[in-house]
Amino acid sequence: MGNSLKAILAFVPSNKCQKYLLEDLEEMPVDKMVDLSGRQMRRLPVHICSFRELVKLYLSDNNLNHLPPELEQLQNLQILALDFNNFKALPLVVCTLKQLCILYLGNNKLCSLPLELRLLQNLKTLWIESNCLQYLPEVVCELSLLKTLHAGSNALRTLPPQLQCLQELRTIWLSGNLLSEFPPVLLDMPFLEVIDVDRNSIRFFPSLAHLPGLKLVIYDHNPCRNAPKVAKGVRRVGRWSEETPEPRKRSGAVIEITLDEKPLLPPAAKTEPE
Repeated sequence: MGNSLKAILAFVPSNKCQKYLLEDLEEMPVDKMVDLSGRQMRRLPVHICSFRELVKLYLSDNNLNHLPPELEQLQNLQILALDFNNFKALPLVVCTLKQLCILYLGNNKLCSLPLELRLLQNLKTLWIESNCLQYLPEVVCELSLLKTLHAGSNALRTLPPQLQCLQELRTIWLSGNLLSEFPPVLLDMPFLEVIDVDRNSIRFFPSLAHLPGLKLVIYDHNPCRNAPKVAKGVRRVGRWSEETPEPRKRSGAVIEITLDEKPLLPPAAKTEPE
């Protein structure tokens, strides 16, 4: 009953109802963080926007589909969590929070991202997994400081060539999309450290041995007929990950190892995103 009552009171703008939702949170928290996750809220209590020095705001797992314009007052905000809500479009007020470093938008109903997202030039981590994206919005390629991109569980079939402009990008998670080929743009991004293309429809992997920064590639659960070739020391997670996909020599002759002769190794445990 508690959460149901809060869901109803979220529509009532009176001071008493707002205080009930905030559980008497009247002053700026010492740690400059507010966590209102899992409150069944349908609207954000506007009182929160008066905490001008707030650095972290967690609104995950609610029923939000819009945000008040007063949110613009939180110009010191660095982390904003809006995942597991009902957003069909990213509220433009979010794009006014220019100090944001981490933005969680996963598990919503987003089909696109606004061009105003380019204003978030301090953004280093962007979570847009489990939405309705059929393509990666090109505006993401304008986030010059982006280091980590989580875009799994969408309907992506390709990646824009402009992605290679993100020279700070180190980790890209693309699991659970509709990629039918390994995205060519990733071959031109030598600074990448982690590439996750698990659970796609990739049938052939090009060599990744030329990527000097690569540390981990996850390619499991694809209908591939080969393992991607990687440089020494790079960890692979997928079929034949411990096998050498190159011909081996015996007594001076080259003996081809057919894919049917290779043992199928059990899938390795997938590394969790940082």
